[in-house]
Amino acid sequence: MADPIVRVQNLTKRFGDFTAVDHISFEIQPGETVGLLGPNGAGKTTTFQMLLGVITPTHGTIEMFGLDLMKHRETILRQVNFSSTYVAMPYSLTVEENLRVTGKLYGTPDVMRRIDDVVKKLEMEDIRHKLARKLSSGQMTRLTLAKAVMTEPKILFLDEPTASLDPDIAYKIKGFLKEYRETSGLSMLYTSHNMHEMEEMSHRMIFLQQGKIIAQGTTKEVMAQYGEHNLEQVFLKIARGG
Repeated sequence: MADPIVRVQNLTKRFGDFTAVDHISFEIQPGETVGLLGPNGAGKTTTFQMLLGVITPTHGTIEMFGLDLMKHRETILRQVNFSSTYVAMPYSLTVEENLRVTGKLYGTPDVMRRIDDVVKKLEMEDIRHKLARKLSSGQMTRLTLAKAVMTEPKILFLDEPTASLDPDIAYKIKGFLKEYRETSGLSMLYTSHNMHEMEEMSHRMIFLQQGKIIAQGTTKEVMAQYGEHNLEQVFLKIARGG
């Protein structure tokens, strides 16, 4: 097996007396999608923020590409990107201008060719010159995803990437991500409240509850652990403290 692209060991984050993430450890392999699940307040957002270097862990280590994130933050983050339904882009710029700024910041070669490619694959030609402030929530979701893949990252952190999308567009986005994963070897850490989507997209699952990992493995392994026949029932059992 190849060396993991992400290795997290004993990762912990405390805010005063509150422990948001409690000594979690996991790995992500090249080309693997890992689903991060848990009820609201389980520690998913805090975990994402530490992986992106936005907040500093209280304890533990994060390695990506064999490098320590705290020591090699700039080198690592040039190969990482993030997409969330809950992150807005600069409203005064058009879709294309937002993507051009992202490409320039990351030093993406042949930025306009890359914009053409991403806009076409995400079916955004009709909104390419539209101001971000005039986008619908679904269009903004596609823009944040386009921004994330513009830079051709080696790992992508995805927070609810299909929220606010019509079912047909959500289907195409999932297809785009799976194809991109197969052709580029992209790794993903993926979270969603849609259990069918998580099962479809993820090779393995990690369930968080009160900041701790309480279950991980393939969908079948996790369902067997909880004696359930579908992921939604597992999620409900975990959310209820079962």
